[in-house]
Amino acid sequence: MSDRLTPFDVSFLYLEDASTVMHVGSVMTFACPPGGLDFERLLRHIKARIAFVPRYRQRVRWVPGRLANPVWVDDERFDISYHVRRSALPRPGTEEQLRELVARVQPRQLDRRRPLWELYVVEGLEDDGFAVITKTHQALVDGVNAVDLAQVVLDESADPPAPPPDTWRPSPEPSLVELVTAALMDTVRRPTELVDTVRSSLGDFRVTAAKAADALGGLAIVARTATRPAPETPLNVPIGTHRRFSTVAADLEDFRKIRDYHARGGRRTGSGRGQSRAVRAHITVNDVVLATVAGALRAWLLTRGSRVGSTTVVRALVPLSVLVDDPEHGTTLGSTVDAHLVDLPVGEPSAALRLQQVAYQMAAHADSGRAVGAKRLAGMAGFAPPTLHSLGTRVAGSLSRRLFNVVITNVPGPQQPLYAAGARMLSTYPVIPLAKQQALAIGLTSYDGGVYFGLHADRDAMSDVDVLGQCVEDALVELRETVR
Repeated sequence: MSDRLTPFDVSFLYLEDASTVMHVGSVMTFACPPGGLDFERLLRHIKARIAFVPRYRQRVRWVPGRLANPVWVDDERFDISYHVRRSALPRPGTEEQLRELVARVQPRQLDRRRPLWELYVVEGLEDDGFAVITKTHQALVDGVNAVDLAQVVLDESADPPAPPPDTWRPSPEPSLVELVTAALMDTVRRPTELVDTVRSSLGDFRVTAAKAADALGGLAIVARTATRPAPETPLNVPIGTHRRFSTVAADLEDFRKIRDYHARGGRRTGSGRGQSRAVRAHITVNDVVLATVAGALRAWLLTRGSRVGSTTVVRALVPLSVLVDDPEHGTTLGSTVDAHLVDLPVGEPSAALRLQQVAYQMAAHADSGRAVGAKRLAGMAGFAPPTLHSLGTRVAGSLSRRLFNVVITNVPGPQQPLYAAGARMLSTYPVIPLAKQQALAIGLTSYDGGVYFGLHADRDAMSDVDVLGQCVEDALVELRETVR
Protein backbone atom coordinates (compact mmCIF):
# COMPACT_ATOMS: atom_id res chain seq x y z
CA MET A 1 0.00 0.00 0.00
CA SER A 2 1.44 3.41 -1.00
CA ASP A 3 2.04 6.02 1.66
CA ARG A 4 -0.46 8.87 1.48
CA LEU A 5 0.63 12.46 2.00
CA THR A 6 -0.81 14.08 5.09
CA PRO A 7 -3.00 17.18 4.68
CA PHE A 8 -0.07 19.23 6.01
CA ASP A 9 2.40 17.74 3.53
CA VAL A 10 0.13 18.24 0.54
CA SER A 11 -0.61 21.83 1.58
CA PHE A 12 2.91 22.77 0.49
CA LEU A 13 2.09 21.56 -3.01
CA TYR A 14 -1.13 23.58 -3.11
CA LEU A 15 0.54 26.71 -1.72
CA GLU A 16 3.47 26.67 -4.14
CA ASP A 17 3.61 29.04 -7.08
CA ALA A 18 6.27 30.74 -9.18
CA SER A 19 7.01 33.43 -6.56
CA THR A 20 6.73 31.16 -3.52
CA VAL A 21 8.63 27.92 -3.96
CA MET A 22 8.33 25.38 -1.16
CA HIS A 23 11.74 23.75 -1.04
CA VAL A 24 14.53 24.23 1.50
CA GLY A 25 18.12 24.46 0.32
CA SER A 26 21.68 24.48 1.53
CA VAL A 27 25.09 25.50 0.20
CA MET A 28 28.04 23.43 1.38
CA THR A 29 31.64 24.13 0.43
CA PHE A 30 34.29 21.40 0.41
CA ALA A 31 38.04 21.07 0.16
CA CYS A 32 39.02 18.76 -2.67
CA PRO A 33 40.35 15.41 -1.47
CA PRO A 34 43.84 14.28 -2.53
CA GLY A 35 43.83 13.76 -6.26
CA GLY A 36 41.04 16.28 -6.86
CA LEU A 37 37.28 15.90 -7.16
CA ASP A 38 36.16 12.53 -8.49
CA PHE A 39 32.65 13.34 -9.69
CA GLU A 40 31.78 9.74 -10.52
CA ARG A 41 32.78 8.66 -7.00
CA LEU A 42 30.63 11.41 -5.53
CA LEU A 43 27.72 10.36 -7.74
CA ARG A 44 28.05 6.74 -6.58
CA HIS A 45 28.24 7.95 -2.98
CA ILE A 46 25.01 9.94 -3.29
CA LYS A 47 23.25 7.06 -5.03
CA ALA A 48 24.29 4.66 -2.27
CA ARG A 49 23.17 7.04 0.47
CA ILE A 50 19.69 7.76 -0.85
CA ALA A 51 19.12 3.99 -0.81
CA PHE A 52 18.71 4.40 2.97
CA VAL A 53 15.88 6.91 2.44
CA PRO A 54 13.39 5.43 -0.05
CA ARG A 55 11.45 8.70 -0.29
CA TYR A 56 14.21 10.13 -2.48
CA ARG A 57 13.30 7.66 -5.21
CA GLN A 58 9.58 8.27 -4.98
CA ARG A 59 7.35 10.81 -6.66
CA VAL A 60 3.91 12.24 -5.96
CA ARG A 61 0.98 10.53 -7.68
CA TRP A 62 -2.34 12.41 -7.60
CA VAL A 63 -5.66 10.67 -7.06
CA PRO A 64 -8.28 11.16 -9.81
CA GLY A 65 -10.90 13.70 -8.85
CA ARG A 66 -8.93 14.69 -5.73
CA LEU A 67 -10.92 12.07 -3.79
CA ALA A 68 -8.02 11.84 -1.35
CA ASN A 69 -4.59 13.26 -0.83
CA PRO A 70 -1.93 12.07 -3.30
CA VAL A 71 0.35 9.13 -2.55
CA TRP A 72 4.06 8.44 -2.76
CA VAL A 73 4.95 5.89 -5.47
CA ASP A 74 8.29 4.51 -6.62
CA ASP A 75 9.64 6.32 -9.66
CA GLU A 76 10.05 3.51 -12.17
CA ARG A 77 12.16 5.81 -14.38
CA PHE A 78 14.36 7.10 -11.56
CA ASP A 79 17.52 8.64 -13.03
CA ILE A 80 20.19 9.73 -10.55
CA SER A 81 21.95 11.79 -13.24
CA TYR A 82 18.85 13.97 -13.58
CA HIS A 83 18.84 14.86 -9.89
CA VAL A 84 22.62 15.24 -9.41
CA ARG A 85 23.85 17.93 -11.77
CA ARG A 86 27.34 19.10 -12.55
CA SER A 87 28.14 22.79 -12.85
CA ALA A 88 31.15 25.09 -12.70
CA LEU A 89 31.89 28.72 -11.98
CA PRO A 90 33.76 30.89 -14.50
CA ARG A 91 37.16 32.07 -13.36
CA PRO A 92 38.07 33.22 -10.80
CA GLY A 93 35.24 31.33 -9.03
CA THR A 94 34.67 33.80 -6.21
CA GLU A 95 32.24 33.53 -3.30
CA GLU A 96 30.20 36.30 -4.92
CA GLN A 97 29.84 34.20 -8.09
CA LEU A 98 28.76 31.19 -6.02
CA ARG A 99 26.15 33.26 -4.19
CA GLU A 100 24.79 34.53 -7.51
CA LEU A 101 24.50 30.97 -8.79
CA VAL A 102 22.60 29.99 -5.64
CA ALA A 103 20.25 32.94 -6.13
CA ARG A 104 19.47 31.77 -9.66
CA VAL A 105 19.15 28.04 -8.92
CA GLN A 106 17.03 28.15 -5.77
CA PRO A 107 13.89 29.93 -7.12
CA ARG A 108 13.30 27.33 -9.84
CA GLN A 109 10.44 25.00 -8.99
CA LEU A 110 11.15 21.28 -8.71
CA ASP A 111 9.65 18.99 -11.35
CA ARG A 112 6.62 17.33 -9.73
CA ARG A 113 6.75 14.45 -12.20
CA ARG A 114 9.94 13.28 -10.49
CA PRO A 115 11.22 12.88 -6.91
CA LEU A 116 11.19 16.31 -5.32
CA TRP A 117 14.89 17.05 -4.90
CA GLU A 118 17.95 18.27 -6.81
CA LEU A 119 21.66 18.51 -6.03
CA TYR A 120 24.25 20.60 -7.89
CA VAL A 121 27.97 19.89 -7.71
CA VAL A 122 29.71 23.19 -8.45
CA GLU A 123 33.38 23.09 -9.44
CA GLY A 124 35.83 25.90 -10.11
CA LEU A 125 35.91 27.65 -6.74
CA GLU A 126 38.89 29.95 -6.40
CA ASP A 127 40.39 28.01 -3.49
CA ASP A 128 40.45 24.85 -5.64
CA GLY A 129 37.48 23.43 -3.77
CA PHE A 130 33.92 22.72 -4.82
CA ALA A 131 30.42 23.39 -3.55
CA VAL A 132 27.22 21.38 -3.29
CA ILE A 133 23.84 23.11 -3.60
CA THR A 134 20.79 21.14 -2.48
CA LYS A 135 17.05 21.62 -2.93
CA THR A 136 14.54 19.45 -1.02
CA HIS A 137 10.78 20.00 -1.10
CA GLN A 138 9.02 20.52 2.21
CA ALA A 139 6.38 17.96 1.24
CA LEU A 140 9.16 15.38 1.23
CA VAL A 141 10.93 16.16 4.50
CA ASP A 142 8.95 15.23 7.59
CA GLY A 143 11.79 14.21 9.90
CA VAL A 144 10.45 10.65 10.17
CA ASN A 145 10.12 9.00 6.76
CA ALA A 146 12.61 11.34 5.11
CA VAL A 147 15.34 13.68 6.29
CA ASP A 148 16.93 16.51 4.35
CA LEU A 149 19.19 15.65 1.44
CA ALA A 150 22.23 17.45 2.86
CA GLN A 151 22.08 15.21 5.92
CA VAL A 152 21.92 12.05 3.83
CA VAL A 153 25.20 12.57 1.96
CA LEU A 154 27.48 13.55 4.87
CA ASP A 155 29.72 11.23 6.92
CA GLU A 156 31.73 11.64 10.10
CA SER A 157 34.74 9.99 8.47
CA ALA A 158 36.68 10.61 5.27
CA ASP A 159 36.75 6.85 4.75
CA PRO A 160 33.38 5.45 5.88
CA PRO A 161 32.60 1.74 5.60
CA ALA A 162 31.18 0.62 2.28
CA PRO A 163 27.36 0.61 2.21
CA PRO A 164 25.53 -2.65 1.61
CA PRO A 165 24.67 -3.50 -2.00
CA ASP A 166 21.75 -1.52 -3.37
CA THR A 167 19.07 -4.03 -4.25
CA TRP A 168 16.27 -1.50 -4.76
CA ARG A 169 13.74 -2.32 -7.43
CA PRO A 170 10.79 0.01 -7.99
CA SER A 171 7.39 -1.33 -7.07
CA PRO A 172 4.77 -1.08 -9.82
CA GLU A 173 2.69 2.06 -9.65
CA PRO A 174 -0.95 1.61 -8.63
CA SER A 175 -3.50 1.75 -11.41
CA LEU A 176 -6.25 4.37 -11.54
CA VAL A 177 -8.72 1.83 -10.17
CA GLU A 178 -6.39 0.98 -7.28
CA LEU A 179 -5.88 4.67 -6.49
CA VAL A 180 -9.62 5.35 -6.38
CA THR A 181 -10.38 2.19 -4.39
CA ALA A 182 -7.71 3.01 -1.78
CA ALA A 183 -8.97 6.58 -1.56
CA LEU A 184 -12.54 5.42 -0.89
CA MET A 185 -11.36 2.95 1.74
CA ASP A 186 -9.33 5.66 3.50
CA THR A 187 -12.37 7.95 3.41
CA VAL A 188 -14.45 5.32 5.16
CA ARG A 189 -11.78 4.81 7.83
CA ARG A 190 -10.98 8.51 8.26
CA PRO A 191 -13.91 10.62 7.02
CA THR A 192 -12.48 13.87 8.41
CA GLU A 193 -9.54 13.62 6.00
CA LEU A 194 -11.92 14.01 3.06
CA VAL A 195 -13.00 17.37 4.49
CA ASP A 196 -9.36 18.42 4.91
CA THR A 197 -8.59 17.34 1.35
CA VAL A 198 -11.46 19.39 -0.06
CA ARG A 199 -10.46 22.40 2.06
CA SER A 200 -6.85 22.18 0.88
CA SER A 201 -7.76 21.82 -2.78
CA LEU A 202 -10.00 24.90 -2.46
CA GLY A 203 -7.23 26.89 -0.75
CA ASP A 204 -8.62 26.84 2.80
CA PHE A 205 -5.59 25.99 4.94
CA ARG A 206 -6.78 27.26 8.32
CA VAL A 207 -7.87 23.86 9.61
CA THR A 208 -4.88 22.09 8.14
CA ALA A 209 -2.52 24.71 9.55
CA ALA A 210 -3.99 24.36 13.03
CA LYS A 211 -3.55 20.60 12.96
CA ALA A 212 -0.01 21.04 11.65
CA ALA A 213 0.89 23.38 14.48
CA ASP A 214 -0.39 20.85 17.00
CA ALA A 215 1.49 18.02 15.34
CA LEU A 216 4.77 19.91 15.28
CA GLY A 217 4.68 21.13 18.85
CA GLY A 218 2.18 23.96 18.78
CA LEU A 219 2.97 27.58 19.56
CA ALA A 220 4.66 29.16 22.53
CA ILE A 221 3.44 32.68 21.97
CA VAL A 222 3.05 35.28 24.66
CA ALA A 223 -0.54 36.56 24.67
CA ARG A 224 0.43 40.15 23.99
CA THR A 225 2.42 39.06 20.93
CA ALA A 226 -0.22 36.80 19.44
CA THR A 227 -3.13 39.19 19.81
CA ARG A 228 -1.80 41.90 17.52
CA PRO A 229 -0.39 41.78 13.99
CA ALA A 230 3.29 42.16 13.27
CA PRO A 231 4.60 45.73 12.90
CA GLU A 232 4.97 47.24 9.44
CA THR A 233 8.50 46.93 8.08
CA PRO A 234 10.27 47.07 4.70
CA LEU A 235 10.60 43.28 5.03
CA ASN A 236 6.92 42.69 4.31
CA VAL A 237 6.17 43.58 0.70
CA PRO A 238 4.97 41.70 -2.40
CA ILE A 239 7.78 39.53 -3.74
CA GLY A 240 8.69 38.36 -7.22
CA THR A 241 10.28 35.26 -8.71
CA HIS A 242 13.95 36.24 -8.44
CA ARG A 243 16.26 36.09 -5.42
CA ARG A 244 19.49 37.31 -3.89
CA PHE A 245 21.65 35.32 -1.50
CA SER A 246 24.26 36.61 0.91
CA THR A 247 26.42 34.79 3.43
CA VAL A 248 28.21 35.68 6.64
CA ALA A 249 30.76 33.46 8.39
CA ALA A 250 31.60 34.03 12.06
CA ASP A 251 33.52 32.34 14.86
CA LEU A 252 31.39 30.30 17.27
CA GLU A 253 33.80 31.11 20.08
CA ASP A 254 32.82 34.81 19.86
CA PHE A 255 29.17 33.93 20.53
CA ARG A 256 30.19 31.70 23.44
CA LYS A 257 32.35 34.41 25.04
CA ILE A 258 29.53 36.93 24.81
CA ARG A 259 27.11 34.40 26.30
CA ASP A 260 29.43 33.48 29.17
CA TYR A 261 30.24 37.08 30.05
CA HIS A 262 26.63 38.28 30.14
CA ALA A 263 25.34 35.10 31.80
CA ARG A 264 27.63 35.96 34.73
CA GLY A 265 26.13 39.44 34.88
CA GLY A 266 28.87 41.21 32.98
CA ARG A 267 29.42 44.86 33.68
CA ARG A 268 26.35 46.38 35.31
CA THR A 269 25.23 49.26 33.10
CA GLY A 270 22.00 51.23 32.97
CA SER A 271 18.81 49.23 33.37
CA GLY A 272 20.84 46.04 33.09
CA ARG A 273 20.88 46.12 36.92
CA GLY A 274 17.14 45.56 36.80
CA GLN A 275 17.47 42.23 35.06
CA SER A 276 17.19 39.31 37.45
CA ARG A 277 20.01 36.84 37.88
CA ALA A 278 17.58 34.15 36.66
CA VAL A 279 17.24 35.92 33.31
CA ARG A 280 20.99 36.43 33.00
CA ALA A 281 21.60 32.76 33.74
CA HIS A 282 19.34 31.82 30.85
CA ILE A 283 21.40 33.64 28.22
CA THR A 284 22.26 31.18 25.46
CA VAL A 285 24.20 31.23 22.22
CA ASN A 286 20.84 31.44 20.46
CA ASP A 287 20.05 34.61 22.44
CA VAL A 288 23.35 36.11 21.28
CA VAL A 289 22.49 35.16 17.70
CA LEU A 290 19.09 36.85 17.91
CA ALA A 291 20.61 39.94 19.54
CA THR A 292 23.14 40.06 16.70
CA VAL A 293 20.35 39.91 14.13
CA ALA A 294 18.45 42.60 16.05
CA GLY A 295 21.47 44.89 15.92
CA ALA A 296 21.97 44.15 12.23
CA LEU A 297 18.33 44.92 11.38
CA ARG A 298 18.55 48.15 13.37
CA ALA A 299 21.61 49.32 11.43
CA TRP A 300 20.10 48.18 8.12
CA LEU A 301 16.85 50.07 8.74
CA LEU A 302 18.87 53.20 9.54
CA THR A 303 20.84 52.88 6.28
CA ARG A 304 17.47 52.88 4.49
CA GLY A 305 16.34 56.01 6.28
CA SER A 306 13.55 54.15 8.05
CA ARG A 307 12.18 55.64 11.23
CA VAL A 308 13.57 53.75 14.24
CA GLY A 309 12.20 54.82 17.60
CA SER A 310 12.96 53.50 21.05
CA THR A 311 10.03 51.07 20.88
CA THR A 312 10.57 49.84 17.31
CA VAL A 313 10.63 46.06 16.99
CA VAL A 314 10.89 43.50 14.23
CA ARG A 315 8.95 40.34 15.03
CA ALA A 316 10.82 37.14 14.27
CA LEU A 317 9.41 33.64 14.12
CA VAL A 318 12.08 31.43 15.66
CA PRO A 319 11.53 27.65 15.37
CA LEU A 320 13.13 25.91 18.36
CA SER A 321 13.70 22.22 19.02
CA VAL A 322 12.02 20.72 22.07
CA LEU A 323 11.69 17.34 23.71
CA VAL A 324 8.39 15.50 23.57
CA ASP A 325 7.45 13.23 26.48
CA ASP A 326 5.22 10.19 26.34
CA PRO A 327 2.67 10.87 29.13
CA GLU A 328 1.80 7.19 29.40
CA HIS A 329 5.32 5.89 29.91
CA GLY A 330 7.09 9.05 31.06
CA THR A 331 9.85 8.66 28.49
CA THR A 332 11.31 11.10 26.01
CA LEU A 333 10.35 10.16 22.48
CA GLY A 334 12.54 12.54 20.57
CA SER A 335 12.75 16.03 19.17
CA THR A 336 10.15 18.19 17.52
CA VAL A 337 9.82 21.89 16.79
CA ASP A 338 8.02 24.72 18.58
CA ALA A 339 7.50 28.12 16.97
CA HIS A 340 8.33 31.13 19.15
CA LEU A 341 7.57 34.74 18.29
CA VAL A 342 10.27 37.15 19.45
CA ASP A 343 10.06 40.93 19.23
CA LEU A 344 13.61 41.88 18.29
CA PRO A 345 14.34 45.22 20.02
CA VAL A 346 15.79 47.08 17.03
CA GLY A 347 14.91 50.39 18.69
CA GLU A 348 17.30 49.76 21.59
CA PRO A 349 20.66 51.49 20.89
CA SER A 350 22.60 49.47 23.50
CA ALA A 351 23.89 46.10 22.29
CA ALA A 352 24.06 44.75 25.85
CA LEU A 353 20.46 45.70 26.58
CA ARG A 354 19.28 44.23 23.29
CA LEU A 355 20.78 40.94 24.42
CA GLN A 356 19.11 41.16 27.84
CA GLN A 357 15.72 41.91 26.27
CA VAL A 358 15.99 38.98 23.86
CA ALA A 359 17.08 36.66 26.69
CA TYR A 360 14.10 37.74 28.79
CA GLN A 361 11.69 36.79 25.99
CA MET A 362 13.41 33.44 25.39
CA ALA A 363 13.60 32.52 29.09
CA ALA A 364 10.13 30.95 29.03
CA HIS A 365 11.31 28.39 26.50
CA ALA A 366 14.33 27.50 28.62
CA ASP A 367 12.20 27.29 31.77
CA SER A 368 9.76 24.88 30.14
CA GLY A 369 12.20 22.01 30.61
CA ARG A 370 11.58 20.90 27.02
CA ALA A 371 14.37 22.84 25.34
CA VAL A 372 17.03 20.75 23.66
CA GLY A 373 20.59 21.72 24.50
CA ALA A 374 22.94 22.46 21.63
CA LYS A 375 25.28 19.53 22.35
CA ARG A 376 22.42 17.08 22.64
CA LEU A 377 20.70 18.42 19.56
CA ALA A 378 23.84 18.28 17.44
CA GLY A 379 24.29 14.62 18.29
CA MET A 380 20.67 13.55 18.00
CA ALA A 381 20.31 10.91 15.30
CA GLY A 382 17.84 11.85 12.60
CA PHE A 383 17.79 15.53 13.51
CA ALA A 384 20.88 16.99 11.91
CA PRO A 385 20.94 20.72 11.01
CA PRO A 386 19.53 20.46 7.45
CA THR A 387 16.54 18.43 8.63
CA LEU A 388 15.80 20.82 11.50
CA HIS A 389 15.96 23.80 9.16
CA SER A 390 13.41 22.02 7.01
CA LEU A 391 11.16 21.22 9.97
CA GLY A 392 11.44 24.79 11.23
CA THR A 393 10.41 26.11 7.84
CA ARG A 394 7.45 23.73 7.83
CA VAL A 395 6.29 25.20 11.14
CA ALA A 396 6.63 28.74 9.78
CA GLY A 397 4.60 27.75 6.74
CA SER A 398 1.69 26.68 8.93
CA LEU A 399 1.26 30.10 10.56
CA SER A 400 -0.25 33.36 9.44
CA ARG A 401 2.32 35.74 7.95
CA ARG A 402 0.46 38.57 9.65
CA LEU A 403 1.96 37.44 12.96
CA PHE A 404 5.64 37.92 12.10
CA ASN A 405 8.04 39.86 9.87
CA VAL A 406 10.89 37.41 9.31
CA VAL A 407 11.78 33.75 9.90
CA ILE A 408 15.07 32.97 11.66
CA THR A 409 16.15 29.35 11.93
CA ASN A 410 19.22 28.62 14.04
CA VAL A 411 20.37 25.01 14.31
CA PRO A 412 23.50 23.89 16.20
CA GLY A 413 25.48 21.38 14.21
CA PRO A 414 28.33 19.00 14.96
CA GLN A 415 31.60 20.54 16.09
CA GLN A 416 33.76 18.04 14.25
CA PRO A 417 34.48 17.79 10.51
CA LEU A 418 32.04 16.07 8.17
CA TYR A 419 32.84 14.55 4.79
CA ALA A 420 31.22 13.64 1.49
CA ALA A 421 33.00 10.95 -0.53
CA GLY A 422 36.28 11.79 1.22
CA ALA A 423 36.01 15.58 0.78
CA ARG A 424 35.98 17.63 3.98
CA MET A 425 33.12 20.09 4.38
CA LEU A 426 34.38 23.58 5.17
CA SER A 427 31.12 25.51 5.60
CA THR A 428 27.36 25.06 5.32
CA TYR A 429 24.82 27.81 4.70
CA PRO A 430 21.04 27.22 4.91
CA VAL A 431 18.75 28.64 2.20
CA ILE A 432 15.33 29.23 3.78
CA PRO A 433 12.44 29.77 1.31
CA LEU A 434 10.49 33.02 1.25
CA ALA A 435 6.79 33.14 2.02
CA LYS A 436 4.37 35.57 0.42
CA GLN A 437 4.89 39.13 1.62
CA GLN A 438 8.20 38.06 3.20
CA ALA A 439 11.23 39.60 1.48
CA LEU A 440 13.85 38.00 3.75
CA ALA A 441 14.50 34.69 5.49
CA ILE A 442 17.54 34.05 7.70
CA GLY A 443 19.03 30.65 8.40
CA LEU A 444 22.21 29.84 10.28
CA THR A 445 24.08 26.73 11.30
CA SER A 446 27.01 26.27 13.63
CA TYR A 447 29.55 23.72 12.43
CA ASP A 448 33.12 22.81 13.34
CA GLY A 449 33.82 26.03 15.24
CA GLY A 450 32.04 28.37 12.82
CA VAL A 451 28.63 30.01 12.53
CA TYR A 452 27.28 30.34 9.00
CA PHE A 453 24.46 32.77 8.12
CA GLY A 454 22.46 32.39 4.92
CA LEU A 455 20.45 35.50 3.99
CA HIS A 456 17.87 34.65 1.32
CA ALA A 457 16.02 37.65 -0.08
CA ASP A 458 13.76 38.90 -2.85
CA ARG A 459 15.87 40.37 -5.62
CA ASP A 460 13.90 43.58 -6.10
CA ALA A 461 12.80 44.28 -2.52
CA MET A 462 16.24 43.53 -1.00
CA SER A 463 18.81 44.84 -3.45
CA ASP A 464 20.87 45.77 -0.36
CA VAL A 465 20.96 42.30 1.23
CA ASP A 466 24.78 42.46 1.18
CA VAL A 467 24.52 45.61 3.30
CA LEU A 468 22.48 43.61 5.80
CA GLY A 469 25.22 40.96 5.75
CA GLN A 470 27.80 43.61 6.66
CA CYS A 471 25.47 44.84 9.40
CA VAL A 472 25.44 41.31 10.86
CA GLU A 473 29.23 41.38 11.09
CA ASP A 474 29.19 44.87 12.63
CA ALA A 475 26.50 43.90 15.16
CA LEU A 476 28.59 40.95 16.32
CA VAL A 477 31.60 43.24 16.76
CA GLU A 478 29.38 45.61 18.78
CA LEU A 479 28.35 42.78 21.09
CA ARG A 480 31.91 41.53 21.33
CA GLU A 481 32.98 44.98 22.52
CA THR A 482 30.63 44.66 25.52
CA VAL A 483 32.86 41.89 26.84
CA ARG A 484 35.55 43.24 29.13
